[in-house]
Amino acid sequence: MAAPAAVIKTSGGNAAFHNFHNDFAHIQDSNERRRLALAEIDKAPFGWYHVRACVVAGIGFFTDSYDIFAINLVTAMLGISFFQDSKSKGTIPVNSDTAIKVSTSGGTVLGQLGFGYLADVVGRKKMYGLELIIIIFATLAQALSSPSHAISITGLIIFWRVLMGIGIGGDYPLSSVITSEFATTKWRGAMMNAVFAMQGIGQLTAAIIALIVTAGFKESLETATKASTCTGVCQLAVDKMWRVVIGFGAVPGCIALYYRLTIPETPRYTFDIARDVEQAGLDSKAYLEGKSHGNPDEITRVATKIRASETLQVPKASFKDFIHHYSQWRFGKVLLGTAGSWFFLDVAYYGLGLNNSIILSAIGFSGGSNMYHIFYRTAVGNIILSCAGAIPGYWVSVATIDTFGRKTIQFMGFTMLVILFIVIGFAYDHLSGHALLALYVLAQFFFNFGPNSTTFIVPGECFPTRYRSSSHGFSAASGKVGAIIAQCVFGPLRTRGAVKGATGRAASPWLKHIMQIFALFMLCGLLTTFLIPETKRKTLEELAGEVPGTPNYDPVSAGHGADGKGYKNGSDDGVVVSGSEKNV
Repeated sequence: MAAPAAVIKTSGGNAAFHNFHNDFAHIQDSNERRRLALAEIDKAPFGWYHVRACVVAGIGFFTDSYDIFAINLVTAMLGISFFQDSKSKGTIPVNSDTAIKVSTSGGTVLGQLGFGYLADVVGRKKMYGLELIIIIFATLAQALSSPSHAISITGLIIFWRVLMGIGIGGDYPLSSVITSEFATTKWRGAMMNAVFAMQGIGQLTAAIIALIVTAGFKESLETATKASTCTGVCQLAVDKMWRVVIGFGAVPGCIALYYRLTIPETPRYTFDIARDVEQAGLDSKAYLEGKSHGNPDEITRVATKIRASETLQVPKASFKDFIHHYSQWRFGKVLLGTAGSWFFLDVAYYGLGLNNSIILSAIGFSGGSNMYHIFYRTAVGNIILSCAGAIPGYWVSVATIDTFGRKTIQFMGFTMLVILFIVIGFAYDHLSGHALLALYVLAQFFFNFGPNSTTFIVPGECFPTRYRSSSHGFSAASGKVGAIIAQCVFGPLRTRGAVKGATGRAASPWLKHIMQIFALFMLCGLLTTFLIPETKRKTLEELAGEVPGTPNYDPVSAGHGADGKGYKNGSDDGVVVSGSEKNV
Protein backbone atom coordinates (compact mmCIF):
# COMPACT_ATOMS: atom_id res chain seq x y z
CA MET A 1 0.00 0.00 0.00
CA ALA A 2 1.41 3.35 -1.05
CA ALA A 3 2.22 5.78 1.68
CA PRO A 4 0.12 8.95 1.76
CA ALA A 5 1.71 11.90 0.02
CA ALA A 6 3.70 14.17 2.23
CA VAL A 7 2.63 17.75 2.75
CA ILE A 8 4.41 20.73 1.28
CA LYS A 9 4.28 24.17 2.86
CA THR A 10 5.16 27.56 1.49
CA SER A 11 7.52 29.94 3.24
CA GLY A 12 6.66 33.36 4.65
CA GLY A 13 4.13 34.71 7.05
CA ASN A 14 4.17 37.07 10.01
CA ALA A 15 1.85 38.79 12.46
CA ALA A 16 0.49 41.09 9.77
CA PHE A 17 0.06 38.60 6.92
CA HIS A 18 -1.15 35.10 7.81
CA ASN A 19 -0.10 32.20 5.55
CA PHE A 20 -3.49 30.74 4.57
CA HIS A 21 -1.91 28.39 2.04
CA ASN A 22 -0.41 26.21 4.78
CA ASP A 23 -3.71 25.74 6.65
CA PHE A 24 -4.92 23.32 3.96
CA ALA A 25 -1.64 21.75 2.92
CA HIS A 26 -2.88 18.27 3.92
CA ILE A 27 -5.69 18.23 1.31
CA GLN A 28 -4.66 16.50 -1.92
CA ASP A 29 -7.24 17.78 -4.42
CA SER A 30 -5.95 21.11 -5.71
CA ASN A 31 -9.38 22.56 -6.52
CA GLU A 32 -10.72 21.63 -3.09
CA ARG A 33 -7.69 23.19 -1.40
CA ARG A 34 -8.25 26.36 -3.38
CA ARG A 35 -11.92 26.46 -2.42
CA LEU A 36 -11.23 26.02 1.31
CA ALA A 37 -8.32 28.44 1.47
CA LEU A 38 -10.22 31.21 -0.31
CA ALA A 39 -13.29 30.58 1.86
CA GLU A 40 -11.10 31.02 4.94
CA ILE A 41 -9.97 34.43 3.69
CA ASP A 42 -13.36 35.61 2.42
CA LYS A 43 -15.24 34.70 5.60
CA ALA A 44 -12.61 35.71 8.19
CA PRO A 45 -14.06 38.09 10.83
CA PHE A 46 -12.43 41.50 10.96
CA GLY A 47 -9.78 41.74 13.68
CA TRP A 48 -6.39 43.11 14.66
CA TYR A 49 -4.80 40.90 12.03
CA HIS A 50 -6.50 42.98 9.34
CA VAL A 51 -5.56 46.23 11.07
CA ARG A 52 -1.89 45.26 11.13
CA ALA A 53 -2.00 44.30 7.45
CA CYS A 54 -3.51 47.70 6.59
CA VAL A 55 -0.83 49.50 8.59
CA VAL A 56 2.02 47.65 6.89
CA ALA A 57 0.65 48.41 3.42
CA GLY A 58 -0.48 51.90 4.47
CA ILE A 59 2.98 52.99 5.62
CA GLY A 60 4.10 52.64 2.02
CA PHE A 61 1.42 55.05 0.86
CA PHE A 62 2.27 57.36 3.76
CA THR A 63 5.85 57.45 2.46
CA ASP A 64 4.71 57.91 -1.16
CA SER A 65 2.49 60.86 -0.31
CA TYR A 66 5.07 62.41 1.99
CA ASP A 67 7.76 62.32 -0.71
CA ILE A 68 5.44 63.71 -3.41
CA PHE A 69 3.98 66.49 -1.25
CA ALA A 70 7.24 67.47 0.48
CA ILE A 71 8.81 68.64 -2.78
CA ASN A 72 6.16 71.39 -3.02
CA LEU A 73 7.54 72.79 0.24
CA VAL A 74 11.17 72.09 -0.59
CA THR A 75 11.51 73.80 -4.00
CA ALA A 76 11.42 77.23 -2.35
CA MET A 77 14.28 76.10 -0.11
CA LEU A 78 16.24 74.78 -3.11
CA GLY A 79 15.96 78.21 -4.71
CA ILE A 80 17.63 79.86 -1.71
CA SER A 81 20.27 77.15 -1.37
CA PHE A 82 21.38 76.83 -5.02
CA PHE A 83 20.00 79.76 -7.04
CA GLN A 84 21.26 82.67 -4.99
CA ASP A 85 22.57 84.80 -7.86
CA SER A 86 21.80 88.10 -9.54
CA LYS A 87 19.50 86.44 -12.09
CA SER A 88 17.39 84.07 -9.96
CA LYS A 89 17.67 86.01 -6.66
CA GLY A 90 17.02 82.99 -4.46
CA THR A 91 14.04 81.72 -6.47
CA ILE A 92 14.17 78.43 -8.36
CA PRO A 93 13.49 78.91 -12.11
CA VAL A 94 10.01 77.88 -13.26
CA ASN A 95 11.34 75.28 -15.70
CA SER A 96 13.51 73.65 -13.00
CA ASP A 97 10.62 73.66 -10.54
CA THR A 98 8.27 72.00 -13.05
CA ALA A 99 10.88 69.46 -14.16
CA ILE A 100 11.61 68.37 -10.58
CA LYS A 101 7.91 67.88 -9.81
CA VAL A 102 7.07 66.14 -13.10
CA SER A 103 10.05 63.77 -12.83
CA THR A 104 8.39 61.95 -9.94
CA SER A 105 5.22 61.37 -11.96
CA GLY A 106 7.27 60.16 -14.93
CA GLY A 107 9.06 57.60 -12.78
CA THR A 108 5.76 56.60 -11.20
CA VAL A 109 4.30 55.67 -14.60
CA LEU A 110 7.27 53.37 -15.24
CA GLY A 111 6.97 51.79 -11.79
CA GLN A 112 3.24 51.20 -12.07
CA LEU A 113 3.55 49.44 -15.41
CA GLY A 114 6.76 47.55 -14.58
CA PHE A 115 5.98 46.39 -11.06
CA GLY A 116 2.36 45.69 -12.00
CA TYR A 117 3.47 43.32 -14.74
CA LEU A 118 6.23 41.67 -12.68
CA ALA A 119 3.90 41.05 -9.74
CA ASP A 120 1.71 38.94 -12.03
CA VAL A 121 4.71 37.12 -13.54
CA VAL A 122 7.11 36.45 -10.66
CA GLY A 123 4.78 36.97 -7.71
CA ARG A 124 3.57 39.61 -5.27
CA LYS A 125 5.88 38.38 -2.49
CA LYS A 126 9.08 38.68 -4.55
CA MET A 127 8.32 42.24 -5.62
CA TYR A 128 6.85 43.56 -2.35
CA GLY A 129 9.52 45.36 -0.36
CA LEU A 130 11.74 45.87 -3.40
CA GLU A 131 9.84 49.00 -4.35
CA LEU A 132 10.20 50.27 -0.76
CA ILE A 133 13.97 49.68 -0.87
CA ILE A 134 14.13 51.79 -4.05
CA ILE A 135 12.13 54.58 -2.37
CA ILE A 136 14.33 54.57 0.75
CA PHE A 137 17.57 54.55 -1.26
CA ALA A 138 16.48 57.32 -3.65
CA THR A 139 15.13 59.45 -0.78
CA LEU A 140 18.39 59.31 1.15
CA ALA A 141 20.34 59.98 -2.06
CA GLN A 142 18.30 63.15 -2.66
CA ALA A 143 18.93 64.38 0.87
CA LEU A 144 22.70 63.96 0.38
CA SER A 145 22.87 65.52 -3.10
CA SER A 146 25.02 68.53 -3.93
CA PRO A 147 25.88 70.06 -7.33
CA SER A 148 29.28 70.10 -8.95
CA HIS A 149 30.88 71.64 -12.03
CA ALA A 150 29.65 68.69 -14.09
CA ILE A 151 26.01 68.52 -12.98
CA SER A 152 23.50 70.92 -11.49
CA ILE A 153 21.32 70.31 -8.45
CA THR A 154 18.31 70.23 -10.77
CA GLY A 155 19.78 67.32 -12.73
CA LEU A 156 20.66 65.41 -9.57
CA ILE A 157 17.25 65.85 -7.96
CA ILE A 158 15.48 64.89 -11.19
CA PHE A 159 17.55 61.70 -11.51
CA TRP A 160 16.86 60.55 -7.96
CA ARG A 161 13.20 61.53 -8.10
CA VAL A 162 12.67 59.52 -11.28
CA LEU A 163 14.17 56.53 -9.47
CA MET A 164 12.07 57.24 -6.39
CA GLY A 165 9.01 57.57 -8.63
CA ILE A 166 9.62 54.06 -9.98
CA GLY A 167 9.45 52.75 -6.40
CA ILE A 168 6.37 54.84 -5.62
CA GLY A 169 4.70 53.56 -8.78
CA GLY A 170 5.36 49.95 -7.77
CA ASP A 171 3.58 50.54 -4.48
CA TYR A 172 0.25 51.28 -6.19
CA PRO A 173 -0.52 47.86 -7.75
CA LEU A 174 1.34 45.84 -5.09
CA SER A 175 -0.29 47.36 -2.00
CA SER A 176 -3.72 47.41 -3.60
CA VAL A 177 -3.62 43.81 -4.88
CA ILE A 178 -1.98 42.31 -1.78
CA THR A 179 -4.49 44.01 0.54
CA SER A 180 -7.35 42.94 -1.73
CA GLU A 181 -6.25 39.30 -1.90
CA PHE A 182 -5.75 39.02 1.87
CA ALA A 183 -8.91 40.93 2.85
CA THR A 184 -12.22 39.57 4.06
CA THR A 185 -14.98 40.15 1.50
CA LYS A 186 -17.21 42.07 3.90
CA TRP A 187 -14.65 44.76 4.74
CA ARG A 188 -12.34 44.61 1.71
CA GLY A 189 -13.26 48.13 0.57
CA ALA A 190 -12.58 49.68 3.99
CA MET A 191 -9.23 47.90 4.26
CA MET A 192 -8.06 49.04 0.82
CA ASN A 193 -9.40 52.54 1.43
CA ALA A 194 -7.61 52.76 4.78
CA VAL A 195 -4.33 51.91 3.04
CA PHE A 196 -4.91 54.64 0.48
CA ALA A 197 -6.09 57.13 3.13
CA MET A 198 -2.58 57.15 4.59
CA GLN A 199 -1.81 59.55 1.74
CA GLY A 200 -3.62 62.26 3.67
CA ILE A 201 -1.56 61.56 6.78
CA GLY A 202 1.59 61.71 4.63
CA GLN A 203 0.65 65.16 3.30
CA LEU A 204 -0.05 66.41 6.82
CA THR A 205 3.22 65.00 8.18
CA ALA A 206 5.27 66.68 5.42
CA ALA A 207 3.83 70.06 6.43
CA ILE A 208 4.42 69.31 10.13
CA ILE A 209 8.08 68.36 9.54
CA ALA A 210 8.53 71.57 7.50
CA LEU A 211 7.05 73.52 10.42
CA ILE A 212 9.36 71.80 12.93
CA VAL A 213 12.56 72.52 10.98
CA THR A 214 11.41 76.11 10.42
CA ALA A 215 10.98 76.57 14.17
CA GLY A 216 14.34 74.89 14.78
CA PHE A 217 16.20 77.41 12.62
CA LYS A 218 14.11 80.43 13.61
CA GLU A 219 16.99 82.69 14.65
CA SER A 220 18.94 82.10 11.44
CA LEU A 221 15.88 82.61 9.22
CA GLU A 222 15.01 85.91 10.90
CA THR A 223 18.25 87.45 9.61
CA ALA A 224 16.81 87.75 6.08
CA THR A 225 13.72 89.66 4.95
CA LYS A 226 13.33 87.88 1.61
CA ALA A 227 14.79 85.06 -0.48
CA SER A 228 17.31 87.25 -2.30
CA THR A 229 18.87 88.39 1.00
CA CYS A 230 18.94 84.93 2.61
CA THR A 231 22.69 84.38 2.61
CA GLY A 232 25.27 83.33 5.18
CA VAL A 233 23.72 81.68 8.24
CA CYS A 234 20.24 81.95 6.69
CA GLN A 235 21.29 80.11 3.54
CA LEU A 236 23.11 77.46 5.59
CA ALA A 237 19.99 76.93 7.71
CA VAL A 238 17.77 76.53 4.63
CA ASP A 239 20.23 74.05 3.10
CA LYS A 240 19.95 71.93 6.24
CA MET A 241 16.17 72.31 6.35
CA TRP A 242 15.38 70.87 2.92
CA ARG A 243 17.67 67.89 3.52
CA VAL A 244 15.89 67.05 6.80
CA VAL A 245 12.44 67.42 5.22
CA ILE A 246 13.34 65.12 2.29
CA GLY A 247 15.39 62.64 4.35
CA PHE A 248 12.64 62.07 6.93
CA GLY A 249 10.62 60.38 4.21
CA ALA A 250 12.87 57.31 4.51
CA VAL A 251 12.10 56.76 8.22
CA PRO A 252 8.58 55.20 7.99
CA GLY A 253 9.71 53.07 5.04
CA CYS A 254 12.48 51.52 7.11
CA ILE A 255 9.94 50.60 9.80
CA ALA A 256 7.68 48.72 7.36
CA LEU A 257 10.45 47.06 5.36
CA TYR A 258 10.78 43.93 7.53
CA TYR A 259 7.08 43.10 7.32
CA ARG A 260 7.00 43.61 3.57
CA LEU A 261 9.97 41.35 2.98
CA THR A 262 8.54 38.53 5.15
CA ILE A 263 4.94 38.35 3.92
CA PRO A 264 3.79 35.04 2.45
CA GLU A 265 2.71 34.85 -1.16
CA THR A 266 -0.99 35.60 -1.49
CA PRO A 267 -3.05 32.38 -1.67
CA ARG A 268 -4.71 33.49 -4.89
CA TYR A 269 -1.35 33.90 -6.62
CA THR A 270 -0.12 30.58 -5.22
CA PHE A 271 -3.17 28.72 -6.55
CA ASP A 272 -4.01 30.57 -9.77
CA ILE A 273 -0.64 31.61 -11.19
CA ALA A 274 2.19 29.72 -9.44
CA ARG A 275 -0.11 26.65 -9.29
CA ASP A 276 2.05 25.43 -6.41
CA VAL A 277 -0.49 23.11 -4.73
CA GLU A 278 1.42 19.83 -4.45
CA GLN A 279 1.38 17.53 -1.43
CA ALA A 280 5.00 16.33 -1.33
CA GLY A 281 6.42 18.07 1.72
CA LEU A 282 8.10 16.60 4.76
CA ASP A 283 5.91 17.77 7.62
CA SER A 284 6.37 14.70 9.80
CA LYS A 285 10.16 14.91 9.58
CA ALA A 286 10.05 18.65 10.21
CA TYR A 287 7.89 18.07 13.30
CA LEU A 288 10.33 15.56 14.75
CA GLU A 289 13.19 17.99 14.16
CA GLY A 290 11.27 20.86 15.77
CA LYS A 291 11.02 22.90 12.58
CA SER A 292 8.05 25.03 11.59
CA HIS A 293 7.67 23.52 8.11
CA GLY A 294 9.22 20.95 5.84
CA ASN A 295 11.85 21.43 3.12
CA PRO A 296 10.80 19.15 0.26
CA ASP A 297 13.03 17.56 -2.33
CA GLU A 298 12.96 19.85 -5.36
CA ILE A 299 12.74 17.03 -7.92
CA THR A 300 9.68 15.60 -6.19
CA ARG A 301 8.26 19.08 -5.82
CA VAL A 302 8.53 19.84 -9.55
CA ALA A 303 7.07 16.47 -10.58
CA THR A 304 4.08 16.91 -8.28
CA LYS A 305 3.58 20.47 -9.45
CA ILE A 306 3.32 19.29 -13.07
CA ARG A 307 0.67 16.73 -12.15
CA ALA A 308 -1.30 19.22 -10.10
CA SER A 309 -1.27 21.83 -12.88
CA GLU A 310 -3.28 19.44 -15.07
CA THR A 311 -6.13 19.20 -12.58
CA LEU A 312 -6.40 22.85 -11.48
CA GLN A 313 -9.33 24.42 -13.30
CA VAL A 314 -8.18 28.05 -13.26
CA PRO A 315 -6.70 29.00 -16.68
CA LYS A 316 -3.05 29.92 -17.05
CA ALA A 317 -1.99 33.45 -17.94
CA SER A 318 -0.85 33.85 -21.54
CA PHE A 319 -0.91 36.49 -24.25
CA LYS A 320 -3.66 34.56 -26.07
CA ASP A 321 -5.73 34.29 -22.90
CA PHE A 322 -5.15 38.00 -22.15
CA ILE A 323 -6.42 39.02 -25.59
CA HIS A 324 -9.40 36.66 -25.32
CA HIS A 325 -10.34 37.97 -21.90
CA TYR A 326 -10.16 41.69 -22.63
CA SER A 327 -11.50 41.44 -26.17
CA GLN A 328 -14.86 40.61 -24.60
CA TRP A 329 -16.67 43.92 -24.06
CA ARG A 330 -17.95 42.97 -20.62
CA PHE A 331 -14.35 42.64 -19.40
CA GLY A 332 -12.62 45.13 -21.71
CA LYS A 333 -14.99 47.93 -20.74
CA VAL A 334 -14.01 47.50 -17.09
CA LEU A 335 -10.33 48.16 -17.91
CA LEU A 336 -11.38 51.13 -20.03
CA GLY A 337 -13.53 52.39 -17.18
CA THR A 338 -10.87 52.10 -14.46
CA ALA A 339 -8.10 53.62 -16.63
CA GLY A 340 -10.34 56.38 -18.01
CA SER A 341 -11.76 57.36 -14.63
CA TRP A 342 -8.28 57.56 -13.10
CA PHE A 343 -6.95 59.64 -16.02
CA PHE A 344 -9.72 62.23 -15.93
CA LEU A 345 -9.55 62.39 -12.13
CA ASP A 346 -5.81 63.06 -11.87
CA VAL A 347 -5.82 65.86 -14.45
CA ALA A 348 -8.10 67.88 -12.19
CA TYR A 349 -6.79 66.53 -8.87
CA TYR A 350 -3.24 67.71 -9.55
CA GLY A 351 -4.47 70.77 -11.40
CA LEU A 352 -6.48 71.98 -8.41
CA GLY A 353 -3.15 72.52 -6.65
CA LEU A 354 -2.60 75.47 -9.02
CA ASN A 355 -4.92 77.37 -6.66
CA ASN A 356 -2.76 76.79 -3.58
CA SER A 357 -0.91 80.11 -3.54
CA ILE A 358 -4.18 82.04 -3.96
CA ILE A 359 -5.92 79.98 -1.27
CA LEU A 360 -3.06 80.54 1.19
CA SER A 361 -3.23 84.28 0.51
CA ALA A 362 -6.98 84.23 1.18
CA ILE A 363 -6.52 82.75 4.66
CA GLY A 364 -3.56 84.98 5.49
CA PHE A 365 -0.85 82.33 5.27
CA SER A 366 1.44 83.68 2.57
CA GLY A 367 4.34 86.12 2.60
CA GLY A 368 5.85 87.59 5.75
CA SER A 369 8.29 90.15 7.13
CA ASN A 370 11.22 87.69 7.10
CA MET A 371 12.09 84.19 5.89
CA TYR A 372 10.96 82.62 9.18
CA HIS A 373 7.47 84.06 8.80
CA ILE A 374 7.33 83.04 5.11
CA PHE A 375 8.24 79.38 5.76
CA TYR A 376 6.14 79.27 8.94
CA ARG A 377 2.99 80.54 7.25
CA THR A 378 3.45 78.23 4.25
CA ALA A 379 3.77 75.18 6.52
CA VAL A 380 0.83 76.12 8.76
CA GLY A 381 -1.33 76.99 5.76
CA ASN A 382 -0.72 73.57 4.23
CA ILE A 383 -1.53 71.89 7.55
CA ILE A 384 -4.87 73.75 7.60
CA LEU A 385 -5.69 72.78 4.01
CA SER A 386 -4.86 69.11 4.67
CA CYS A 387 -7.00 68.95 7.80
CA ALA A 388 -9.89 70.93 6.32
CA GLY A 389 -10.74 68.84 3.27
CA ALA A 390 -8.34 66.09 2.31
CA ILE A 391 -8.09 64.00 5.50
CA PRO A 392 -11.84 64.12 6.38
CA GLY A 393 -12.70 63.05 2.83
CA TYR A 394 -10.40 60.02 2.98
CA TRP A 395 -11.79 58.71 6.28
CA VAL A 396 -15.45 59.38 5.50
CA SER A 397 -14.84 57.20 2.46
CA VAL A 398 -13.27 54.48 4.63
CA ALA A 399 -16.32 54.51 6.90
CA THR A 400 -18.92 54.31 4.13
CA ILE A 401 -17.41 52.50 1.15
CA ASP A 402 -18.65 49.04 2.15
CA THR A 403 -22.11 50.46 2.85
CA PHE A 404 -22.72 52.85 -0.04
CA GLY A 405 -20.57 50.96 -2.54
CA ARG A 406 -17.67 52.00 -4.74
CA LYS A 407 -19.64 52.94 -7.83
CA THR A 408 -22.12 55.05 -5.88
CA ILE A 409 -19.36 57.03 -4.15
CA GLN A 410 -17.45 57.55 -7.41
CA PHE A 411 -20.60 58.68 -9.23
CA MET A 412 -21.51 61.06 -6.41
CA GLY A 413 -17.95 62.43 -6.20
CA PHE A 414 -17.65 63.18 -9.91
CA THR A 415 -21.10 64.81 -9.92
CA MET A 416 -20.20 67.14 -7.05
CA LEU A 417 -16.84 67.97 -8.67
CA VAL A 418 -18.51 68.90 -11.96
CA ILE A 419 -20.71 71.36 -10.05
CA LEU A 420 -17.84 72.77 -7.97
CA PHE A 421 -15.53 73.32 -10.95
CA ILE A 422 -18.34 75.00 -12.90
CA VAL A 423 -18.91 77.39 -9.98
CA ILE A 424 -15.18 78.09 -9.53
CA GLY A 425 -14.60 78.53 -13.26
CA PHE A 426 -17.56 80.67 -14.30
CA ALA A 427 -17.91 82.71 -11.09
CA TYR A 428 -14.18 83.07 -10.43
CA ASP A 429 -14.03 86.87 -10.85
CA HIS A 430 -16.95 87.35 -8.45
CA LEU A 431 -15.75 85.03 -5.67
CA SER A 432 -14.17 86.44 -2.54
CA GLY A 433 -11.07 84.81 -1.08
CA HIS A 434 -13.12 83.08 1.61
CA ALA A 435 -15.67 81.80 -0.92
CA LEU A 436 -12.85 80.39 -3.03
CA LEU A 437 -11.41 78.74 0.09
CA ALA A 438 -14.75 77.10 0.87
CA LEU A 439 -15.08 75.75 -2.68
CA TYR A 440 -11.47 74.51 -2.60
CA VAL A 441 -12.05 72.61 0.66
CA LEU A 442 -15.27 71.10 -0.70
CA ALA A 443 -13.47 70.00 -3.85
CA GLN A 444 -10.72 68.35 -1.80
CA PHE A 445 -13.35 66.61 0.32
CA PHE A 446 -15.26 65.20 -2.67
CA PHE A 447 -12.06 64.19 -4.44
CA ASN A 448 -11.18 61.93 -1.53
CA PHE A 449 -14.73 60.98 -0.56
CA GLY A 450 -15.17 60.12 -4.19
CA PRO A 451 -13.09 59.11 -7.22
CA ASN A 452 -9.62 59.58 -5.69
CA SER A 453 -10.36 56.67 -3.34
CA THR A 454 -12.50 54.49 -5.60
CA THR A 455 -10.17 54.63 -8.61
CA PHE A 456 -7.52 53.01 -6.41
CA ILE A 457 -9.83 50.36 -4.94
CA VAL A 458 -11.87 49.08 -7.90
CA PRO A 459 -8.90 48.01 -10.12
CA GLY A 460 -7.61 45.88 -7.24
CA GLU A 461 -10.87 43.94 -7.13
CA CYS A 462 -12.51 43.60 -10.53
CA PHE A 463 -9.84 41.79 -12.59
CA PRO A 464 -8.89 38.09 -12.58
CA THR A 465 -5.95 37.12 -10.37
CA ARG A 466 -3.65 36.34 -13.28
CA TYR A 467 -3.97 39.91 -14.65
CA ARG A 468 -5.02 41.82 -11.54
CA SER A 469 -1.72 43.55 -10.78
CA SER A 470 -0.94 44.39 -14.43
CA SER A 471 -4.43 45.83 -14.94
CA HIS A 472 -4.20 47.90 -11.76
CA GLY A 473 -0.77 49.16 -12.83
CA PHE A 474 -2.11 50.16 -16.25
CA SER A 475 -5.06 51.99 -14.69
CA ALA A 476 -2.80 53.80 -12.20
CA ALA A 477 -0.32 54.73 -14.96
CA SER A 478 -3.19 56.28 -16.93
CA GLY A 479 -3.89 58.46 -13.92
CA LYS A 480 -0.29 59.60 -13.62
CA VAL A 481 -0.26 60.51 -17.32
CA GLY A 482 -3.16 62.81 -16.44
CA ALA A 483 -1.09 64.28 -13.60
CA ILE A 484 1.81 64.96 -15.99
CA ILE A 485 -0.59 66.75 -18.37
CA ALA A 486 -1.87 68.89 -15.48
CA GLN A 487 1.66 69.87 -14.47
CA CYS A 488 3.16 70.37 -17.95
CA VAL A 489 0.21 71.80 -19.89
CA PHE A 490 -2.14 73.50 -17.45
CA GLY A 491 0.64 74.79 -15.17
CA PRO A 492 2.20 77.07 -17.80
CA LEU A 493 -1.23 77.83 -19.29
CA ARG A 494 -2.31 79.30 -15.95
CA THR A 495 0.06 82.27 -16.31
CA ARG A 496 -0.72 83.01 -19.96
CA GLY A 497 -1.09 86.76 -20.47
CA ALA A 498 0.16 87.63 -16.98
CA VAL A 499 1.98 90.94 -16.52
CA LYS A 500 5.53 90.56 -15.23
CA GLY A 501 5.67 91.11 -11.50
CA ALA A 502 1.94 90.55 -11.00
CA THR A 503 0.76 88.96 -7.76
CA GLY A 504 -2.37 87.21 -6.50
CA ARG A 505 -5.07 86.48 -9.05
CA ALA A 506 -3.45 88.81 -11.59
CA ALA A 507 -0.53 86.36 -11.79
CA SER A 508 -2.91 83.62 -13.02
CA PRO A 509 -5.25 85.23 -15.57
CA TRP A 510 -6.11 81.89 -17.24
CA LEU A 511 -6.89 80.02 -14.03
CA LYS A 512 -10.65 80.44 -14.37
CA HIS A 513 -10.59 78.94 -17.86
CA ILE A 514 -8.56 75.99 -16.59
CA MET A 515 -11.18 75.35 -13.90
CA GLN A 516 -13.85 75.35 -16.63
CA ILE A 517 -11.85 72.77 -18.58
CA PHE A 518 -11.54 70.66 -15.44
CA ALA A 519 -15.34 70.63 -15.16
CA LEU A 520 -15.40 68.92 -18.56
CA PHE A 521 -12.82 66.38 -17.40
CA MET A 522 -14.97 65.59 -14.36
CA LEU A 523 -17.98 65.07 -16.65
CA CYS A 524 -15.92 62.61 -18.72
CA GLY A 525 -14.98 60.83 -15.50
CA LEU A 526 -18.66 60.64 -14.61
CA LEU A 527 -19.38 58.93 -17.93
CA THR A 528 -16.56 56.37 -17.55
CA THR A 529 -17.98 55.45 -14.13
CA PHE A 530 -20.84 53.68 -15.92
CA LEU A 531 -18.28 51.18 -17.31
CA ILE A 532 -17.10 49.86 -13.94
CA PRO A 533 -18.94 47.22 -11.87
CA GLU A 534 -20.15 47.57 -8.30
CA THR A 535 -17.69 45.43 -6.30
CA LYS A 536 -19.24 45.82 -2.84
CA ARG A 537 -19.57 42.52 -0.90
CA LYS A 538 -18.65 40.41 -3.94
CA THR A 539 -15.79 37.92 -3.94
CA LEU A 540 -12.84 38.48 -6.26
CA GLU A 541 -13.63 35.28 -8.17
CA GLU A 542 -17.22 36.38 -8.77
CA LEU A 543 -16.01 39.73 -10.13
CA ALA A 544 -13.51 37.96 -12.40
CA GLY A 545 -16.27 35.87 -13.99
CA GLU A 546 -15.25 32.54 -12.45
CA VAL A 547 -18.43 31.74 -10.52
CA PRO A 548 -21.25 29.86 -12.29
CA GLY A 549 -24.70 31.39 -11.96
CA THR A 550 -23.49 34.99 -11.70
CA PRO A 551 -23.91 37.69 -14.40
CA ASN A 552 -20.16 37.89 -15.12
CA TYR A 553 -19.64 34.13 -15.46
CA ASP A 554 -17.38 33.19 -18.38
CA PRO A 555 -16.76 29.40 -18.64
CA VAL A 556 -13.54 29.84 -20.63
CA SER A 557 -12.06 32.44 -18.29
CA ALA A 558 -13.02 30.23 -15.36
CA GLY A 559 -11.35 27.21 -16.92
CA HIS A 560 -14.61 25.26 -17.16
CA GLY A 561 -14.61 24.84 -20.94
CA ALA A 562 -16.55 26.74 -23.56
CA ASP A 563 -19.86 25.23 -22.45
CA GLY A 564 -19.12 25.16 -18.74
CA LYS A 565 -19.31 21.36 -18.59
CA GLY A 566 -15.75 21.09 -17.31
CA TYR A 567 -16.77 22.70 -14.04
CA LYS A 568 -16.52 20.48 -10.96
CA ASN A 569 -18.38 21.16 -7.76
CA GLY A 570 -16.24 21.55 -4.67
CA SER A 571 -18.86 19.61 -2.67
CA ASP A 572 -21.75 17.27 -3.30
CA ASP A 573 -24.51 19.74 -2.44
CA GLY A 574 -23.33 23.13 -3.60
CA VAL A 575 -21.73 25.14 -6.32
CA VAL A 576 -18.42 26.70 -5.44
CA VAL A 577 -18.66 30.47 -5.17
CA SER A 578 -15.09 31.71 -4.69
CA GLY A 579 -14.51 29.92 -1.48
CA SER A 580 -18.12 29.98 -0.30
CA GLU A 581 -21.09 27.91 -1.47
CA LYS A 582 -24.56 28.56 -2.82
CA ASN A 583 -27.10 25.75 -2.53
CA VAL A 584 -28.72 24.71 -5.78
